Amino acid sequence: MNPSSDHDGTGPADVRDLLDTLVARGLAGTAPTRAEAVAVLRTGDDDLLDVVAAAGRVRRHRFGRRVRLNYLVNLKSGLCPEDCTYCSQRLGSTAQVLKYSWLSTEDAVAAARAGVDGGARRVCLVASGRGPSDRDVVRVSAMVDGIKREHPDVEVCACLGLLRDGQAERLAAAGADAYNHNLNTSEATYADICTTHEYADRVQTVARAKGAGLSPCSGLIAGMGESDQDLVDVAFALRDLGADSVPVNFLVPFDGTPLAGTWDLTPQQCLRILAMVRFVCPTAELRLAAGREVHLRSLQPLALEMVSSIFLGDYLTSEGQAARADLDMLADGGFEVEGARGAAGARVTPGDRSEVRAPSGVPSSEPGVTVRRRGPGTAVAPNA
Repeated sequence: MNPSSDHDGTGPADVRDLLDTLVARGLAGTAPTRAEAVAVLRTGDDDLLDVVAAAGRVRRHRFGRRVRLNYLVNLKSGLCPEDCTYCSQRLGSTAQVLKYSWLSTEDAVAAARAGVDGGARRVCLVASGRGPSDRDVVRVSAMVDGIKREHPDVEVCACLGLLRDGQAERLAAAGADAYNHNLNTSEATYADICTTHEYADRVQTVARAKGAGLSPCSGLIAGMGESDQDLVDVAFALRDLGADSVPVNFLVPFDGTPLAGTWDLTPQQCLRILAMVRFVCPTAELRLAAGREVHLRSLQPLALEMVSSIFLGDYLTSEGQAARADLDMLADGGFEVEGARGAAGARVTPGDRSEVRAPSGVPSSEPGVTVRRRGPGTAVAPNA
């Protein structure tokens, strides 16, 4: 993969014309050309606020000021047989992440409850591994049922790896609403980040989930050395797959993984990536996902103008900013949290700053990466 960060020297009038075209296409629900999408990634810093504002118009046309909160529950952490280079749970990883086998149904439901109490509208049940056995599907189905009984209006998304025939149907029958399986990068460069399965395997799993009536959730990871063209290619692939929920992750370069020390992204480029994906997928629920705190940093509020969903609190193996800080950020931006406190569209209000907890995990040698040491798999209260 060959990173490309150079801007093309497009003049102000050209940028205005480009953005006017992209807004018109986005409001109509149509995609830009690939050349236009690449051009977004190559705009200059002087045009950045105009790019954000244009993507924000497309976002508000579909979603208004609503933001959906999602909450991750890591059902089984570490010891994965796959060799994805970006992942702290990969085969051969020496990252000091939590390692534990399956949570009990009771513990999974309790973890989901914490997220729902914090305002989450969707709970994402995630397990490391190549893919679930039929016994695993039965196990997760019981968890889905338990969460649905307690919170019938909350969506449940499963993320268990590569699916085999019939497994998506069984998850749907248990009450699951969605299935997540990210494409992560372009087909042309997929072999650079994984050798134990292929890009086509991931496409097939998304198709199986969609065919079973599950909402197809699939996204990407930026910052792994990919080119602008790679980012555009994966965005168009997600559109072609019909992904209606698109998480955009920014690489968290854990020590002990092949991509440790890879800090290629700037906050400005992260915003351009989000804008590009919003233009390519104008009707999708675009989710600000892992790595937002360490790469966007103080520019997170600008990202909220383009996305319509975020993960609340912590991620699978790294800690996010305090959940209270997430809610304060949304309130300060005048956003409405969908389903907050059980009332759709409820406004959130800033909380007492004394409630904001500092990250509790063991930091990496790189600044900004904190290993999760609370929530599922620990005796410490979750960040929700």
